Amino acid sequence: MRHTPEQQLAQMSLDEKLDLVSGHSLFTTSAIARLGVRSLRMADGSNGLRVLREAPTMSAELDDDTDMFFGLVETGRDTDRAGPDTTDGAEASALLGASYPATCFPAASVLACGWNEATLYEIGSALARECRARDVDVLLGPGVNIRRSARAGRSFEYYSEDPVLSADMAAAMIRGLQDNGVAASLKHFACNNSETERITMDSVVEERALREVYLAVFERVIARSNPWTVMTAYNRLNGIHASENAWLLTDILRGCWGYGGVVMSDWHAIGNRPGALEAGCDLDMPLSRARKASLRQVMTRHDIAPEVLDHACLRLLRLVEHLDSIQAARPRQPPVWREHHALAVRAAAEGCVLLRNTHARLPLQDGAHNTVLVIGTDALCPQIQGAGSAAVNAWQVDQPLSALRSLLPHVTVLHEPGWCEDGTADPQRQAEALQKAARATSVVIFASTPGAEAGEDADRKNLDLLPAHNALIERVCRVNPAVAVVVITPDAALLPWRDDVQAIVAAGYAGQGFGLAVAELLCGKRNFSGKLSTSWPEREADAPAFLGYPGEQGRNIYREGIFVGYRYFDRRDITPLYPFGFGLSYTTFHYGQPDVQAEGQGAEQTVRVRFWLTNTGTRPGREIWQLYIGRTDTGQRESRVSYPVRVLRAFGSVTLEPGESREVEVCLSGRDFAYFDCLRQDWCISAGAATIEIGASSRDIRLRVSHTPDSTAQHFALTVETPMSAVLDHPAAAPVLRGWLMDTQGLDGESADMLLRKCRRSFLGLHNTLAWSLGHEPDTASLTQALCRIVSFDLSSESESHHAG
Repeated sequence: MRHTPEQQLAQMSLDEKLDLVSGHSLFTTSAIARLGVRSLRMADGSNGLRVLREAPTMSAELDDDTDMFFGLVETGRDTDRAGPDTTDGAEASALLGASYPATCFPAASVLACGWNEATLYEIGSALARECRARDVDVLLGPGVNIRRSARAGRSFEYYSEDPVLSADMAAAMIRGLQDNGVAASLKHFACNNSETERITMDSVVEERALREVYLAVFERVIARSNPWTVMTAYNRLNGIHASENAWLLTDILRGCWGYGGVVMSDWHAIGNRPGALEAGCDLDMPLSRARKASLRQVMTRHDIAPEVLDHACLRLLRLVEHLDSIQAARPRQPPVWREHHALAVRAAAEGCVLLRNTHARLPLQDGAHNTVLVIGTDALCPQIQGAGSAAVNAWQVDQPLSALRSLLPHVTVLHEPGWCEDGTADPQRQAEALQKAARATSVVIFASTPGAEAGEDADRKNLDLLPAHNALIERVCRVNPAVAVVVITPDAALLPWRDDVQAIVAAGYAGQGFGLAVAELLCGKRNFSGKLSTSWPEREADAPAFLGYPGEQGRNIYREGIFVGYRYFDRRDITPLYPFGFGLSYTTFHYGQPDVQAEGQGAEQTVRVRFWLTNTGTRPGREIWQLYIGRTDTGQRESRVSYPVRVLRAFGSVTLEPGESREVEVCLSGRDFAYFDCLRQDWCISAGAATIEIGASSRDIRLRVSHTPDSTAQHFALTVETPMSAVLDHPAAAPVLRGWLMDTQGLDGESADMLLRKCRRSFLGLHNTLAWSLGHEPDTASLTQALCRIVSFDLSSESESHHAG
């Protein structure tokens, strides 16, 4: 008979408990055979599975295989381009080639450009199949850190600059994984938004920005998918390492959000193991004998209550039990590799974004008299993924050039590399490309950024493409304007030649199906539907984090506060190169006037919005709609709360045939209208009107309607130190204070009114102003009670309770 986790815990010795919370090897937890507790196996890769053919073994002398660990971090940095049908890893790094072949799906940054939760669920399900085929119980992802800066080395691993888009994409993938018996590990909690000095850097973030942006994404994912594990970040957060931050792991994660799963560290992210355990970090990965010994010392001295260790063990035991139960109920099914590759192609096609298409340059036309020149080494060996722990040994890689030739059978498709394989300039290759470009009907150039500069533990130096790529694009445009450029980059890039070319496609790191997907899009076999998941700046200096990134003297100050990404561009009225949510199509769409219906009160209120979408073009297409909420200035004192111009609150997509219309309905909650009040430590809905905006991007709003939600907080929290003028701005303040002066100070009504009129100009605190005016110290307790009445009292009742005097 199998023991319950509680029974297993009751029989465990201290050493067995320490084993359980200390990992075992680089990617496994410890087993306790006598109690029937098995080891859990973990694997890297939120866009694909990376499992070494031979699992690393622990050295008798060392805590772990350091060469293996650091090699995994650097995987793919030197050889980030895979060749077609690479099944033996010959062109990848040694460690990448030593892992089992797996499906390399698009990076999260590309998946988010598809804005399609259904696709993310399918990918999660496919990843679960591949995981279980390799006996993997926990997949270390997805990552949902906000893409605060395009220079961040791991930005391609994360979804978006917006918490709603990031959370909904990640939650869908997690549901696909966990519905099929594999635990997700939501990471990196929290504010791991750069790679520079990531072990020591202190992310300094004000609380409102934390709660509305950087923590909001984790909160929403947990509410929508309940990931069975959460992984902590390397960095400090407001002075305290994330793995040892009790406010983050206990007060917020477990207290405010009610999370009950396992919290694990990022690999070697813990400095103080006893402190991390007390803060709420259950599992230390991987095994460190030194950290384990320090925890044992503290436990034997009883410096930490034994219940703290027991709770961590119980959460791990329950995870093992839950995985065993789910996996038994859902027997493993072998991966169907062709289906997984087809899914990778479809996901890549959804995530490619058409940024420009003048003169109908795309789609390419199949005709016997046409000649298409394809330039770039990426047309042969495409950069399909980033470096680091996300790198996957792709079992198949589609070649863009071959796919184009097969899709344009009547066109002469030529190829010139244009530059060296490492992306540097080659005068001879450049000259040959220019010569053929001058005679071609169309030119397609595959351009990219320096892949080796970015990835885990390395930020991008700038947002430029490779210099040789920019130079050749500019020269080609002088001899032939019929140019389409496919940009392969981990995040936003600067495009100095954008007005000179006729078409631009942002492809990103689109996985093993990129070659076929982009060819089908270029040839019109598929229609573009992707939209940007981040804002692209015209200049790097326009980016919100520009002045403070990546930090100095050990501190990365998030100076932009809540104004991340498009919120910054909108509030500063800066025109981006391409706005958040932007993407073109081969067809057009019309948005019909919305209908808004509201019910309920406060946090429980709901607002239903309906509108129509119509395909007004000549091709079938999928339109991604976006719903934003903005705030108008109420003219009251509370307008000092700073609001973004608009904030994404919902999105979806509709696939329509030419001429077809469909109604869309979305339900908003009270939280969607709220901001975080740091004084009240709660979410508050302001008084006054909000604007519901529906559009094709953050800068292409098609529909607007005003709506006044039910307010939960009319004004600032008031204290006896609040300036007198601010207190009197509240409509209930004058009658309440008038009554307080009459009841506690013995003033008649006329004297009370005169005193309040005189004090209205005071910038001093309420208590100090009254003390000065009255000539003595008023009772603080009774004055505080009056303030409570101001915030909560019914103004009409108050006016009746005191006569005019």
